[in-house]
Amino acid sequence: MEDKKSEINGHTVTGISVPAVSIKSKKMSFKDKFRVFLNRNRLVILTVSGVLVGVGLGMMVRNLNLTRAQVTYFAFPGEMLLRMLKMIIVPLVVCSLVSGAASLDTRSLGKLGGIAVSYFLVTTLIASTIGVALAFIIKPGVGAGALNTNNLGLESVTTNKETADSFLDLARNLFPSNLVAATFRSYATDYKIIRVANGTNGTLDYEKVPVGTDSEGMNILGLVMFAMIFGVALRKLGKEGEELIRFFNAFNEATMVLVSWIMWYVPVGIMFLVGSKIVEMEDVVLLVTSLGKYIFASILGHIIHGGIVLPLIYFGLTRKNPFSFLSGLITPFTTAFATCSSSATLPSMMKCVEENNGVDKRISRFILPIGATVNMDGAAIFQCIAAVFIAQLNNVELNAGQIFTILVTATASSVGAAGIPAGGIITIAIILEAIGLPTNDLSLMLAVDWIVDRTTTVVNVEGDALGAGILHHINEQEMKKLRQHGGQQEEPQLQEVKVEVEAVANLQAREETSPLITRQNPGDNSSRNTVDEKDGMESVL
Repeated sequence: MEDKKSEINGHTVTGISVPAVSIKSKKMSFKDKFRVFLNRNRLVILTVSGVLVGVGLGMMVRNLNLTRAQVTYFAFPGEMLLRMLKMIIVPLVVCSLVSGAASLDTRSLGKLGGIAVSYFLVTTLIASTIGVALAFIIKPGVGAGALNTNNLGLESVTTNKETADSFLDLARNLFPSNLVAATFRSYATDYKIIRVANGTNGTLDYEKVPVGTDSEGMNILGLVMFAMIFGVALRKLGKEGEELIRFFNAFNEATMVLVSWIMWYVPVGIMFLVGSKIVEMEDVVLLVTSLGKYIFASILGHIIHGGIVLPLIYFGLTRKNPFSFLSGLITPFTTAFATCSSSATLPSMMKCVEENNGVDKRISRFILPIGATVNMDGAAIFQCIAAVFIAQLNNVELNAGQIFTILVTATASSVGAAGIPAGGIITIAIILEAIGLPTNDLSLMLAVDWIVDRTTTVVNVEGDALGAGILHHINEQEMKKLRQHGGQQEEPQLQEVKVEVEAVANLQAREETSPLITRQNPGDNSSRNTVDEKDGMESVL
C-alpha cells in the first residue's frame, strides 16, 4: 500500500491509501467488470429503478379506482420514508453546524460564510432573472384570461399577509424564542380586527392589527442560526468546550450512520411516493392543456439554470468538469425529485458529497444545512414565472419598477421559503402583494405545483452541492499557496497542517477533525499562542 493523490469526481484528495495495481486487475473479464460496477452503484441503480417502477405501479393502480382511504394505505411505505428523513433533519442540522462552526476559527468562519452567502445571492438573482425573462418570452398567461379557479374545479387559496410582515417574520424566525418549539413550529403573523373608536356619524371604526401566532412547520432558519452561534461560542471556550465539541462530533457521526441505513430504504419509499402521486392525480390532460405553457416555462427555466448556468459557474471557478461532480449525486437528486423537499434530501446529499466527491467534512457539514435553508434557486425561477403569469392572466402590464420588485422580492423571500413540498406557494403571495396583484389565482399554481416542485427541488439541491464543491476547491487552492509561501521557516507547522488535511479526506474518513480535539497531542507542551497560530493555518477559509 502506498499513499498517493487520488481524484474523486474532479476533487483531489490526498493521503488516501491506494493499493498497487496488479496485473490481474487489468485482465478482468467483462463479467467481473460488470459485477464491480453493480456493486459500486447498486444504491443508485435501485433508487432510479424505484422511480421507474413507481410510475408503472401508479399507472396500474390508477385504473383500479381506489377510494381515498385505500390510496392512503397504498402511500404508507412512501410516508414512512418521509417520516424517517424528517426525523433525522434536526439532529443532522444542529450537530453538523455546531461541529462545523467549532472546527473553524472565527476568521475562517467569516470568510467561509461570506463566500457562501455571495454565491447563494448571485445564483438566486440569476435564477430570478431567468424566470422573469422566460415568462416574458413564452407569455404563459396571455390568452388565458378566461381561465379561472372554477374552470378546473379548484379550491381558492387566499392570503391577506402584508409584505412588510412577511419580511419581519423572517427576521423573527432567525431568533426563536423557544428552541424546543422551533423544532416543530415557526412564527407567523396573523391579523385580527379590533374596534378603535366610534365614528363621528355614529358608525364604528375598525382597524386590522397584526398578531403573532405559531404555525405548524419546523423553524429550520432559527435552528441554523443558533447552531452556528453556539459552535462559535464553544470554539471560544477553548479547552473547556472540547468535551461538548466531542459530544456533537460523536452525535454527528452516529446520525450519519443512521442516514446510511435509511438510504437502503429509499428505493422502496420512492417507489410508493411516486406511485401514490400518480394515483392521486386529477384530470392531468385538462391541467396540462390549461396551464401547459406555465409548466413548460418553469421546467425550461430549471433546465437552463441547473443544466447550463450552475455548471458554468462551477467550471469557471474550479476549472473542473461539473458533470463529473454531479454524477456522484444521482441518489440525492432522485430523492429530491420524489420527495419535493430540500430538507428531506439533506441527509443523502451530505453523505454522497463527502463519500463520492471527497468534499471536506468541515465544509460540507457547515454549508449544506445553510444551503438547504436559504439557497432556493429553483423556487426563485418558478415564483417569478408565476408572478408574471398571474399578471398576464389579469391583463396587467408590468412596468420596470414592478419587474425590479419581482426580482428583488423573489430573491429575498426565497430565503425564508420552507424546504417542504409546496413551500414556495406562500412566497408567491408575498411577491404578488409587493406588486399589487390579486392572490386569488394562487390555486392555479397549487394545482400543478406537484409537477413543477419536482424539478424545483432538484435545482435547489444541485446549487447547494456545487456551492460545497466550489468552497472545497477554493480552500484547497489557498492551502497550496500557504504551503508554497511558508518556506523552510514554517515547515514543521505546514507538516502538521498537511497531516490534518490528509485526515480530513472523506473517502473513508472515520473521525471528525475539530482542531480543538485532534491537534493537541498528549506529549505536546507548546504554549497556547502556538496553538492559536496553527488554528489560523488549518483552513484559509
